[in-house]
Amino acid sequence: MSRLSSSKDISLKSLELFQICAKNGSLQAASRESGLTVSTVSHHLRNLEDNLGVELFNHARRPMVLTPKGRAFLRNIDSALFSIRKAKAEASAGSVSEASYLRLGTIEDFDSDITPELAVYLSTNMPTCDFMYQTGSSFDLIEMLRNRQLDLGITTEPTERLSDLQDRPLLRDPFVVVLPLVNEQSLSDIVEGHTRLPFLRFSSNLMIARQIESQLRRMGVTSPHKFECSNNQTLMAMVAAGAGWTITTPLLFARAKRFQSRLRMHRFPGKSFSRTLAIVSTPDCSRSVVELVDSKMRSLIRDHAIVPFHQSNPWLVDSFKLLT
Repeated sequence: MSRLSSSKDISLKSLELFQICAKNGSLQAASRESGLTVSTVSHHLRNLEDNLGVELFNHARRPMVLTPKGRAFLRNIDSALFSIRKAKAEASAGSVSEASYLRLGTIEDFDSDITPELAVYLSTNMPTCDFMYQTGSSFDLIEMLRNRQLDLGITTEPTERLSDLQDRPLLRDPFVVVLPLVNEQSLSDIVEGHTRLPFLRFSSNLMIARQIESQLRRMGVTSPHKFECSNNQTLMAMVAAGAGWTITTPLLFARAKRFQSRLRMHRFPGKSFSRTLAIVSTPDCSRSVVELVDSKMRSLIRDHAIVPFHQSNPWLVDSFKLLT
């Protein structure tokens, strides 16, 4: 490619699209994330190469592959784009009402009551903002945050460090045992696998399932099971029908209102363990937006889950609580 004489400045949009394409190897990925057509994305990249006078991609390869000069360029603009986004976020830190775009992801645990109320609250307090709401597993949401497909997520805090993201612990949600209301077997016998009542578990690809399995392995427990499911409501329905028992959390149990009259929640026998729910954000997400979401989520969790369960199950007071 010959160097072209051009007085046109390189656009921020072309740099952002280059970064997305470079990391995903796909024009389609940049199209989906930016809302632009594939041809528009391609046009931006060609203009960027023309302005620089170098080929950033090997255009004969699929998926897209960076040239050596493209790799060097990506290394340099990564930090530059991060600084620009952070500066924009800090410039708007005190003006939530003027925020223009927010991509928010939450785990399904909040779907029934809390997320709908949060959405209404944010739309009222951020009247000029365009929102994108995403529901998914903690693994998926954290990956989307790392890929800058979300600005903020409410997820289970993973065990590994989130070095490229910022997290704010929100809730300690202890694991509990849920049994059918009518049950004559002892809790310890059931959990330790000494009965024929099967263990109904979360799907193994979920973060909550891995936490539960790790704890059971530490206890040396191998309980028989015949049912695995990613949906908490389905697990609660199965237990209510007397088909088995499960391990869940008070927050998840709170969602199963229609089944609670046929269920009994128990403290986990032996050493207790819990998961931490957190607000996770990209470094360039506005601090004022994070503060707004954090404040409202705490209020909603307190009203919908913590206060009712502390009244009905006082043994949860010390373990099921908001974190400071």
